[in-house]
Amino acid sequence: MTYVVTDACIRCKYMDCVEVCPVDCFYEGDNMLVINPSECIDCGVCEPECPAEAILPDTEGGLEKWLELNATFSAQWPNITRKRDAPADADAWKGIADKYENEFSAEPGQGD
Repeated sequence: MTYVVTDACIRCKYMDCVEVCPVDCFYEGDNMLVINPSECIDCGVCEPECPAEAILPDTEGGLEKWLELNATFSAQWPNITRKRDAPADADAWKGIADKYENEFSAEPGQGD
């Protein structure tokens, strides 16, 4: 099992999860974070820290797309281990469903 970041993170990117991860398995894209499933130790401490409720265990049904996306982009994006401020409009995007199609950016973030 591993944890995955879903589209609830897109344009929110609160980063509370980054601070608590004991193995630094988060990677930063332009407008979301992902978890490297090969590095995740399944501890689950990140899940309750996410204000957007974007982190879920991959054992929940229907998350195959998100497991693949997390694996793909964690290999391309820079590692992030320090919390920074969320985007100014993060709260406006919190709770909006199905953001992937129109809002996802494959561009990398700045990382540490």
